[in-house]
Amino acid sequence: MKKLGLVLLLSIVLAGCTGTQKGATVGGLAGAGLGAIIGYQSGHMGEGALIGGAVGAAGGALAGDAMEEKKDK
Repeated sequence: MKKLGLVLLLSIVLAGCTGTQKGATVGGLAGAGLGAIIGYQSGHMGEGALIGGAVGAAGGALAGDAMEEKKDK
């Protein structure tokens, strides 16, 4: 039930965001998750999550911005 509430809250929050902001959010969350998994394997879960989140947010923002530009044309 908590997961459903979190998904609904995230959906409401992202509804008013631009494509760049949505891309950064989704990329950051995905990157943090993957970074934590990879970091766990080497004993550095927290650092992996931070690095993965930062890289994912930057990549997601770039992808979202590119999609916005393509949509505007």
